[in-house]
Amino acid sequence: MDVNPEAVSCLESRRVPVETETEAVEEDVFPEEAAPCSVSPLHAESLDFPDTPTLCSPKEMLERRVALLKGLLEAEEVYLRELEALLMPMKALRASAGTSQPVLSSQQVQAVFYQVPEIRDMHQSFYSGLKARLAEPGPGEAGEMNFTGFDLMVGDLFLKMLNQIGLYGGFIGNYEKAVEVVRKCTNSDPRFRTLAQSMMSANGANQTRTTYTLEALLYKPLDRVTKTTLVLHDLLKTTPEEHGDYASLQEALRLSRSFLSGVNERSQNKREVMLSHAVRRQLMRDGFVVDAAEGERHLRHLFLYTDLLLCTRNKQATRGKQDQYRFCWYLPLAGLKLRWVADQELSPDARLRLHGIRTKMHLLRQQLQQHANGSKGLSAAARSRKKLEQMELMLLTHSPVHKLELHSPSGKSHTLLLSSLYELEEWRELIEKLTKDNIETVPPDLLTLTSACVKLRMTQQPPLHSTRAVEDQKSLCGTVSVTVHSARGLQQPAFAYVCVEVDGYEFYDKQAKTHSSVQSLNPLWDQELCLQVDGAQVLRVICVSQSDREDQSVLGKASVKLDATTLTKGWSRRTVHLGQVEVTLSLKYSPHPVEPPSATPQQNPVFCVPIDALAQKEGVLVPHVVRCCVEEVERRGMDEVGLYRVSGDSSDVGALKNEFNSNLRDAVARMRSADVNVVSGVLKLFFRELPEPLVPTEMFQSLARTLAIQDMDLRLVSMLSVLESCPPPNRHTFLYLLHHLRRVSDKQDVNRMSLMNLATVFGPSLLRTPVVEHGLLGPSMDISQELVVQVQVVFSYLQCNNLPEAWTSLPHDTDDEETTHL
Repeated sequence: MDVNPEAVSCLESRRVPVETETEAVEEDVFPEEAAPCSVSPLHAESLDFPDTPTLCSPKEMLERRVALLKGLLEAEEVYLRELEALLMPMKALRASAGTSQPVLSSQQVQAVFYQVPEIRDMHQSFYSGLKARLAEPGPGEAGEMNFTGFDLMVGDLFLKMLNQIGLYGGFIGNYEKAVEVVRKCTNSDPRFRTLAQSMMSANGANQTRTTYTLEALLYKPLDRVTKTTLVLHDLLKTTPEEHGDYASLQEALRLSRSFLSGVNERSQNKREVMLSHAVRRQLMRDGFVVDAAEGERHLRHLFLYTDLLLCTRNKQATRGKQDQYRFCWYLPLAGLKLRWVADQELSPDARLRLHGIRTKMHLLRQQLQQHANGSKGLSAAARSRKKLEQMELMLLTHSPVHKLELHSPSGKSHTLLLSSLYELEEWRELIEKLTKDNIETVPPDLLTLTSACVKLRMTQQPPLHSTRAVEDQKSLCGTVSVTVHSARGLQQPAFAYVCVEVDGYEFYDKQAKTHSSVQSLNPLWDQELCLQVDGAQVLRVICVSQSDREDQSVLGKASVKLDATTLTKGWSRRTVHLGQVEVTLSLKYSPHPVEPPSATPQQNPVFCVPIDALAQKEGVLVPHVVRCCVEEVERRGMDEVGLYRVSGDSSDVGALKNEFNSNLRDAVARMRSADVNVVSGVLKLFFRELPEPLVPTEMFQSLARTLAIQDMDLRLVSMLSVLESCPPPNRHTFLYLLHHLRRVSDKQDVNRMSLMNLATVFGPSLLRTPVVEHGLLGPSMDISQELVVQVQVVFSYLQCNNLPEAWTSLPHDTDDEETTHL
């Protein structure tokens, strides 16, 4: 068939060559100097049409209307064949992308044919509907009416098509990228050059074959979208106002013009829409979050613009089609209120379900490694990787515990869940910054805005490790130990804790937190956190402040690159700058094969455990339970009358003890609201239940003999000498407690607790007489004598003026201290 003259004229005006089968195909479709991609192909003059008066009769108008529709039907048939010709090589190119010598990669195939199948389907539906309407016979003897087309209704067909016109927005936004891929691959690959320069289309009744370049075919949708508006304008002029189609065609023309206006604006500034006070709408951030509503969780793609939040559902590409986004909800930023809660408790059923997912992921990961080392081929590895990707998606949906609540002034609220506290803070920080700017929102064209998501998005896929083609050899597999020492730079005293997060596979919990410090400007933790990792490369550090009302605010955050070569040499001490706050920590990495995830969290009891074993397990010299109880007592109990002498409720003491045995963070949180006598009771109970007393039994007799020394100075020298021979955890914990008790006695005018009273309370718990076996440890001692020795020894130590200071933590052997800035 002959080439459409109008199309040829349009293409030639833009230097787009179109040749018949017998003509040579030119090498460059768009010469560089013409730069057609940098200029919007949809010109403003095509949007506004002069309303010229119609001088013909109604009958002539309807005759012209039918002729116009028949001409449109033919043009649609030609256009569909051109789209089919454009799509012809897509399937073969997609298949070759999975081979060892692809013509185009999967990403390049997607870029070249982006939205083309959907546009073809849309026009195929319109063409079929229009063809059926034009073929319908007239009612009864209304042949003349059928000829004039008075009963012919087509407005609904145009409206149906224009409701999907957002597909063209995606195509136009991707056009430059598609042409760039075609040019690049044409120049670099002879196979693709042969294909791209000889695209064939059979048109017309005589099936004349027309040769196009691939770039010429890619231009067809750009030209076609403007013609829809022109056809609608002409069709409306040939439709009488009393015709049943008039209102529908008017609405269709309005939609078409509105779409072209938006395309022209985006072509000048693809991400921007002018808001009401000269600020442009821009995409600031996007990413995957979990949208929680009515007890259900759904993975969503969230887009943060200058003036609004847009939540969308990503529809993955299937059967050659491209990714699409479906609108879920949006909230204007003006007046938006945020509230976040860290570490929500999961139900036992949810934890069990997550453990099952993690166990399956671990097995699939092992299968992938076996495939990589064996000879089962690529298909088995691809199946395992696909299953692993599905498991990761499930975990990504059901594991997040950090909640971000959004409350709009209109009364609408949404809850987002994130697995990373660091990421939650990034979202919250940026949203609050934009909200404070008080951006006035312009109601968005949701169809256009959602359709543009594929083009605008910065984040292509959910953060899945299973999608990595090649594992990074620099990633860590084993145990990462982080000792959080202290922080400084707080603007006001706060209960603070530090959260550390690692990336990598989701086989294990990817974050750990210190307990909440005592209210201070310089929090001190000296707490070791251990994380099992597989594929970790980055450590994130977040410092969080808590108030008495349990409100939380992030004081600062930073990320640290994990370097296996440095961390395997031993502890690496560094100061991490999180804005104004500085956190000092030590890092160590122990590489080893990872074990399957555990079904239940490991229990780390602290009561009834030898103090040297407990201190070694915690990596400290003074156990955390001792330090936390002492700090809490000194924070709010120093004026308590009878402190340490008055007993707390036994059931509350037992409950707090159980918390310390199961989870230090939860215990400290519970301790904040417990009666101070309960806290002091837990501290006394800890020392009383030590399997061996804090002062070793073999030193009891030596200390008893020192009491016979009349010279007080000589007695104290002798007692300090005995203390020096104690194991370090025993000695430093004893000294730490003695200094605390002396501070308590400094306020004896209020709390009525003198040094003697305190020695009487603690003496029997700290020292015990040895068990006599075969007379090896000297003569036995009756209970009254033992009590006197216990009290007098502790009382003498409390009176010592040069009592050594206690070390609370072990020194970490490190090289020169490093500093990591935000």
